[in-house]
Amino acid sequence: MNIIIRQETEKDYEISETVVEKAFKNEVHSDRKEQLLVAKLRKSNVFVPELSLVAEINEEIVGHIMFTKLLVKDGEIKYGSLALAPVSVLPEYQNKGIGSKLILQGLKISKEMGFESIIVLGHDKYYPRFGFSPASKWGIKAPFDVPNESFMALELEDGSLERVTGTVVYSKDFFE
Repeated sequence: MNIIIRQETEKDYEISETVVEKAFKNEVHSDRKEQLLVAKLRKSNVFVPELSLVAEINEEIVGHIMFTKLLVKDGEIKYGSLALAPVSVLPEYQNKGIGSKLILQGLKISKEMGFESIIVLGHDKYYPRFGFSPASKWGIKAPFDVPNESFMALELEDGSLERVTGTVVYSKDFFE
């Protein structure tokens, strides 16, 4: 199976949103609106086009990932970071390594672009394989109540979160 990971283009948007919708259709912890979030984030000031990626097999889009800008705020001090959300793979292609390839490519590009860290709210058994640890390790808190082990961070540069503490500030689009 030849999987191609590439930057999403505007002509991919509709297909990508369908992939996101189908990927979350049977997910227990979902409001079934992830595809709407993706569409809103693309129009926001936190959108990073180079970090909106698709996975293709035989020229068919089967997966999508998006990283957007966020802040960690401690009083008046603000630190820039990225949110990884969502990662989507069509149900019939799940558990074949496509999500992992999307994540690894996204991490690589994020680092190349000079981003130093990434925050994710996700499965605590899945994301640690990519180096994510509970964000509380650095004193970073979610802006809402979530299990500690599900709210994670990753340093793209060693020590980049060493002096970072505070509460994550997501784009308002995550809450509308």
